[in-house]
Amino acid sequence: MDGLIELVPLPYTDAVVALGALVLGVVSGVLGTLAVLRERSLVGDALSHAALPGVCLAFLFTGAKDPAALLAGAACAGLVAAACMVGIERGGRIRADAAIGVVLSSAFSVGIVLLTAIQNRPDADQAGLDRYLFGQAAGLSADDVLVTGLIGLAGLTLVAVGFRALKTTLFDPAFAAAAGLRVRALELGMTALLVIAVLVGIRMVGAILMVAMLVAPGVAARQLADRLVTLLPLAGAIGAAVGVTGALLSSSAHVPTGPVIALVAFAVVAAALAFSPGRGVVWRAMRLTHDRRRALADGVLVDLETALHAGPPPTVAELRALTARPSRELRRGLRLLRGAGLVDRAGDRLLLTEAGAEAAGAQLARRDDWSLWLEHGARLELPDAREPDPRDLAGSIGADAVARLRALA
Repeated sequence: MDGLIELVPLPYTDAVVALGALVLGVVSGVLGTLAVLRERSLVGDALSHAALPGVCLAFLFTGAKDPAALLAGAACAGLVAAACMVGIERGGRIRADAAIGVVLSSAFSVGIVLLTAIQNRPDADQAGLDRYLFGQAAGLSADDVLVTGLIGLAGLTLVAVGFRALKTTLFDPAFAAAAGLRVRALELGMTALLVIAVLVGIRMVGAILMVAMLVAPGVAARQLADRLVTLLPLAGAIGAAVGVTGALLSSSAHVPTGPVIALVAFAVVAAALAFSPGRGVVWRAMRLTHDRRRALADGVLVDLETALHAGPPPTVAELRALTARPSRELRRGLRLLRGAGLVDRAGDRLLLTEAGAEAAGAQLARRDDWSLWLEHGARLELPDAREPDPRDLAGSIGADAVARLRALA
């Protein structure tokens, strides 16, 4: 382990923290994504809070702050909490979110009571247990990173081995049950995998903020990927980047690591929600603006074509009177058309260029086809359910269907 740490171009302490954050990010990103896809994001929060009483009980039984014993206690408490959530949800009339809330609040309350009682003891061996509540990355050692790395590797290996079964259970539990898979056991196994992620991260970010690393990488990766085989590695990469960045920023600014990692995770999620291609808020706003401009230009183009067929080339004022469009909207549409080379001027008169006449004819044909679809589309016997696009009816339902539609008319 020391040889690997020496390869990191950082001071020893910072290198240990960076490697620990790297392990935390990869493991929590991959395993937490399974909970996000199951719509059980807060399960990780409940398990991380439930780990606190396990740590306290392990200390009371052993009388020493042995990291292995404390992690074993956290693991046992997490598994008990997972079983309680599943049992409450299935054994009564309580929904999943209520079951999570019951386990989270009760387990965390027990943990706070035990932690307070331990801290009031006269011996000094209890000092430092509160780091499992708020996290303390600076206290990590190379052995801690090695142990958590091995635990995380075991969890990732389980995901890789059971990938197909997990994938089927995630997206189609009914089919998984029909195929002979033990759906309940797999769902409980996915919850148990979250316990592994909690064990890896509770020492660094604490029980309170661990949920950020379980949820944020999966949410960000989901904005960028559609396939699970791509989503899981991407979530791990994002989690690693978030963890290492947060750890280095906290080290340079001399502030607690857990909150900084959580803030970096929030920033990454916000950026993904805003700028992800095809889904981001900014991308959708740009697409909406483009569609509105296109609709305006198409409308003004058809209005000008209609006016030219009705009489001599109109002026802007005459076209406004014919169409009843607001002056500002009409002038904006004409600017867009002139920029596209579809409209020209002869003095103060408006004319269509050759390209403009072709574009207007195509637009009128699309409008006619859409009117035919609204009137006769129900009579078409399409081979599957399709959502027709008013801007490209032939592209959405097929040229043969459009030809049959015109024949029906």
